[in-house]
Amino acid sequence: MKARFIDTHCHLDHPSLLSRLDAVLAGARAAGVDRFVVPGVGPEGWEGIARLAADTPGVFPAFGLHPMRASRYDEELLEELAGFAAQAVAIGEIGLDYAVAGVSREAQAAAFRAQLRLAVNLGLPVLIHCRRAFDDLIRIAREEKVHKTGGVMHAFSGSLEVARLCMGEGLMISLAGAVTYHNAVKAPRVASRAPLDSLLLETDAPDMAPEPYRGAVNEPAYLIETARAV
Repeated sequence: MKARFIDTHCHLDHPSLLSRLDAVLAGARAAGVDRFVVPGVGPEGWEGIARLAADTPGVFPAFGLHPMRASRYDEELLEELAGFAAQAVAIGEIGLDYAVAGVSREAQAAAFRAQLRLAVNLGLPVLIHCRRAFDDLIRIAREEKVHKTGGVMHAFSGSLEVARLCMGEGLMISLAGAVTYHNAVKAPRVASRAPLDSLLLETDAPDMAPEPYRGAVNEPAYLIETARAV
């Protein structure tokens, strides 16, 4: 039997994929990828993702406020997010990103904490984005009791030691195209040392295309290259 895969993080609502969605999904299914988790990054995209999931077999929605948009967080937005959460498989994409300019760490932490609390209250896992912020992120996740619902460290870029800390909080480690890169160090080490039942696969399409598609628009069919590398 041919293996079947789930792309646990792909932005099918991005114009580069949505404009040719039928072909993208057909290519994915031919490659063996037939389920897709599509995370939201801001309220302007939540309704579109909800419609996409309702209209497309195999597509499962998540909704969240990305740390790059954390300055937009307020109680009204959180209420809107809670409304969408009724149809979600997860809260996300949420987290911390200290590489981004123009959004304070304080604003990011406030938005992250609020969304973690919402996820715990609703019993939904979280999809977590993290760049250059692992110490703070793990501390906040621990304080907000993320272990009660668990979740995913999306496109994980940390060390094996950090991965173990995340797994200790009930978080899965999701590997993306970076694990296939010839100059990759951390991701292959995580792939080779972390327990297999703690690993997930994703594309983060349309970003992070794996070898041999590096530099091109990524799409779910290319998940197979990441799976081969792992």
